[in-house]
Amino acid sequence: MTDAAVPGTAADADARALSSALRMRILRLCLDEALTNKEIAGRLAMAPATTFHHVRLLADRGFLAAQPERQGKRGAREVPYLATRKSWRTPMGPGQGRILIQAFLDEFALSDPARAEVVRLGLRLNEEDRHDLLRRFSDLFAEYAAREPDPDGEPVSLFFALHEDAGRLRQI
Repeated sequence: MTDAAVPGTAADADARALSSALRMRILRLCLDEALTNKEIAGRLAMAPATTFHHVRLLADRGFLAAQPERQGKRGAREVPYLATRKSWRTPMGPGQGRILIQAFLDEFALSDPARAEVVRLGLRLNEEDRHDLLRRFSDLFAEYAAREPDPDGEPVSLFFALHEDAGRLRQI
């Protein structure tokens, strides 16, 4: 049994922290800009009290890092948070694919469809070719994840899913 599957371990707690489409969206919002809980809530059109629990959990598990405090418009103390990119290196728990898909759908719904590049492809692969395809995509994603963000670059997201095409399974 891997550490990620052992209840009560740090890996299990990390997997639970990532088991929410809302928390995945919070991480994306804080990827290259430090935001306060109030700013996060505003961008998600939610009440700050609703997002506070999620922000604290992500910070407690090391997925968000508190930045130096700043003073808000009314003089209140504000703590902005920046994503640490730990989620890229963290094994996901069961059902994580559905959570990532939901986060993707929530974010995609807010985007300009004319600016989206979408590809859908049906293949028939043997196990060796399937592993090769996954390795090549994983290598490419890791390369881009390791790059320093371009401060003048356009923020974009990339979503990839390789899944069984159940409707095309051969019937016996």
